Amino acid sequence: MQENENNDKDIAILPETESGDSKVYELGYLLVPSITEEDVPTIYGNLKELVSSFGGVMISDEMPVMINLAYTMQKTVQNVRNKYNTAYFGWMKFYMSADKILDLKKKLDLDANVIRFLILKTVKENTIAAKRFVHKDISRKRTPMTKSNESEEVVPINKEEIDKEIDAMVAA
Repeated sequence: MQENENNDKDIAILPETESGDSKVYELGYLLVPSITEEDVPTIYGNLKELVSSFGGVMISDEMPVMINLAYTMQKTVQNVRNKYNTAYFGWMKFYMSADKILDLKKKLDLDANVIRFLILKTVKENTIAAKRFVHKDISRKRTPMTKSNESEEVVPINKEEIDKEIDAMVAA
């Protein structure tokens, strides 16, 4: 019973915030790897508070986790160029007024803990595609005819009979 009450509250709050120019956005971000494991939840909470301070209402999010980067990334902080091969990756989805997104971007640009971020306009629904089974032997060659196929009779095509049947179909 208590879960239903919470769901009703969420349903009541979220549509009100989507009125007017409010849209659904997703923020994906990379945090510097020099942050200690104990400090990750604090910085994660600070980012959520930053979004809330601009009127953002959280839909869903994920705690940042350490990942290996596909390539070395650089960020210059206080005239020092830092290079990173690993980072903490996290994301959050939220409602926010469209005119506040630029202010949020400016704040994230100044944050020394954020290597890179990406803000996308998206939809409220979960868009993560489920993994599908892919057959490894896609380029299989056709097998030659088996004995069961050889037992069928091959009837030669009579062009005159086919022409008569086509004319009868067209006339009908």
